Amino acid sequence: MASPNQKQVYDEQLYKIRHSAAHIMAQAVLERFPEAKLAIGPPIKDGFYYDFDLGRDEEGKLKTFSPEDLEAIEKRMRQIIAGRYPFERRVVSAAEARELFKDQPYKLELIEGLEKGGTDEHGEPIEGPAEISIYKHDGFIDLCRGPHVEHTGQVPADAFKLLHVAGAYWRGDENRPMLQRIYGTAWKNKKQLKAYLNRLEEAKKRDHRKLGRELDLFSTNHEMVGGGLILWHPKGGLIRYLMEEHAKKMHLEGGYEFVYTPHIGRSVLWETSGHLDFYKENMYAPIEIDGQEYYLKPMNCPFHVQIYKSRVRSYRDLPIRMAEWGTVYRYERSGVLHGLTRVRGFTQDDAHLFCAPEQMPQEIDRVLNFSIRLLQDFGFQDFQLYLSTRPEKRVGEEAKWDAAEDALLEALKRSGHPYDIHEGDGAFYGPKIDIYVTDALERPWQLSTIQFDFNLPERFDLTYIGSDGQAHRPYMIHRALMGSMERFFGVLIEHYGGNFPVWLAPVQVKIIPITDAQKDYAFAVAEQLRNAGLRVEVDDSDSRMNAKIRNAQLEKIPYMLVLGAKELDANQVNVRLRNGQRLGAMAVEDFLALVQEALEKKIAI
Repeated sequence: MASPNQKQVYDEQLYKIRHSAAHIMAQAVLERFPEAKLAIGPPIKDGFYYDFDLGRDEEGKLKTFSPEDLEAIEKRMRQIIAGRYPFERRVVSAAEARELFKDQPYKLELIEGLEKGGTDEHGEPIEGPAEISIYKHDGFIDLCRGPHVEHTGQVPADAFKLLHVAGAYWRGDENRPMLQRIYGTAWKNKKQLKAYLNRLEEAKKRDHRKLGRELDLFSTNHEMVGGGLILWHPKGGLIRYLMEEHAKKMHLEGGYEFVYTPHIGRSVLWETSGHLDFYKENMYAPIEIDGQEYYLKPMNCPFHVQIYKSRVRSYRDLPIRMAEWGTVYRYERSGVLHGLTRVRGFTQDDAHLFCAPEQMPQEIDRVLNFSIRLLQDFGFQDFQLYLSTRPEKRVGEEAKWDAAEDALLEALKRSGHPYDIHEGDGAFYGPKIDIYVTDALERPWQLSTIQFDFNLPERFDLTYIGSDGQAHRPYMIHRALMGSMERFFGVLIEHYGGNFPVWLAPVQVKIIPITDAQKDYAFAVAEQLRNAGLRVEVDDSDSRMNAKIRNAQLEKIPYMLVLGAKELDANQVNVRLRNGQRLGAMAVEDFLALVQEALEKKIAI
């Protein structure tokens, strides 16, 4: 899950509690596993973690923590908390630090980074050599810049919990050792912990990987197909089709033109765009064809640039808005792949805008409003916008950066939505707006991006002929509103918990005849509803009525029409909703009117 900049979620007291809890946990682990090697243990959003190397067993397998270990570690942590041991900070020399951690190879590597400059004790970039400090409590010493609580007793003993263990490569590098990471959470009080654990339980129920299997929406096959490559099943494929068709209709109404581009391109294309210089580690290995190297595309933009360059452009042609549902391929390490939200092959609702400088403010307003309207159609209402401004290292004229940042900022102000500015967080080739949505569990997800690009127009020498008859450089704007269809679908599944709005539900109505005597009537009603454009199934199995209703609820079908002798005689349907609500008997025409309203308003019942 993506989240806003750390500055937006920072709480000093919670930071200290969580940071201190990580140290307390490391002490408890080292007491239980004296040979363990310590890596890093930072506070994170909603909790903390610490990475450990437990070595290997006699068979050469990596040792890991058992549930019993976590229980014992948590118990020991509470004892340490009860001891109220002071956290004592001391600045040390690199030589003294190496002596203190002479048996801890990961700490020694961190000390080297601190001494030379470039990275801190968490491996984060820094400028120049850093001050080396340690923290000590109850005899346990760790390399740390802090801050911490005053003593262990300030970590609430009833407001923390160890959650689970996961594997993590040292420094995130799959060529480095695999470590065991214990995740924990810590809060200011028991009430906050309970609320968080409840959210975790609800999140497990809504996990898109779990619901994807249960609702038969998608799958992956690591052995035969490959990790991070999604197989869309018929029901998931139908939802994707509906999402795309709605968005494409909006694009046509918004003045976009659709293009289609290849899945591979010659190396010269990616050399010119700069991808082979700056992005090669995220690209797949080249394919040789007739002595030439081709690459699977990681992005669509260089192809759209070539369409722009296919003929001379006039100022009268601008703005040009090219859109493509383009499938791209990016190499992601196996350890970071996650269902639909982190994949290797995905389809972007990609678009590139080419405009004259004087058209740029209006185009930004259009695309920002367009993004919000599209996301609202899918049921998102809470938005947080972020403007990322020029980094220290960048390309492009300062005047263009000024104009672009001013246009983005003014558009944010006019949007009426809350926004913040991330100074220096823009890409080297231009500033951007990121749109975060808040889902039903109040989790932030970054979906849409509106990105300026001063780099590609220069690299590919893009021009248009102005009213003065001279060649001018156009502005180029990248934008993806859903981001990728895969990730957007994953977010959508979790937002609704699989209870999709009626317009997106793959099956909208399940008709349930109570006995065989109502089957003919059931199929006649189904035909009437299908003719009205609804997606309908008839459950004519031999199961009992209650079992049929339960199965329809498990499939999260919005409407169930139960048909018995009374409904047959009255030419009616008895309507139930998937949430258990009973609307009772009504004429088929009245039911159709009810559904039509839900479709028009894009309601999730």
